[in-house]
Amino acid sequence: MSSIAAVVFDIGNVLIEWNPERVYDRLIGPARRAALFDAVDLHGMNARVDLGEALGEAVAHLARAEPDWADEIAIWHDRWIEMASPAIPRSVRLLRALRRAEVPVFALTNFGADTFALAGEHYPFLTEFDASFVSGRLRMAKPEPEIYAALEQGTGVAPGRLLFADDRAENVAAAAARGWRTHHFTGPDGLAERLVSEGLLTEQEAA
Repeated sequence: MSSIAAVVFDIGNVLIEWNPERVYDRLIGPARRAALFDAVDLHGMNARVDLGEALGEAVAHLARAEPDWADEIAIWHDRWIEMASPAIPRSVRLLRALRRAEVPVFALTNFGADTFALAGEHYPFLTEFDASFVSGRLRMAKPEPEIYAALEQGTGVAPGRLLFADDRAENVAAAAARGWRTHHFTGPDGLAERLVSEGLLTEQEAA
């Protein structure tokens, strides 16, 4: 039997792709997109959403501050679900395989409270976790240690019995510093291999 008691998933670029630049490239072209992202801190705005600010309020505030780019900034709100797409099919299969194997699965994600609810409407698998620790709800975000502590306390699982998959090295490092087992996600095939090697899934289950 595996020594791992639960698997913790990041969501963006692990279960669903997150690529705002791709949407902007399609809508306004790469050159104008590059100029926009140089002039306007859209990712900083999104970080505030991740910490609990409503998406609509954050977008409206930034559009007022940057009126020359107001129409482009509005895209972040109006086309948000296109930025958080598509799902990564094999990762979703792994999540569901773990559930079938009765391995607890938790989400630990930097995500807005309202955008996480919206994403759940489009991606039902986001509602299938045993527990979800969402930065916008908790008003704390990775890689700050407090959000990892919130999961430990909320689940009662010892740090050394958690396996955490995240695409960002700093988030993985913060988990490892707390004694979590970690997997730096670079694609679903590598995660599948790790789950098999840990005895959580068979090769057939992880296919």
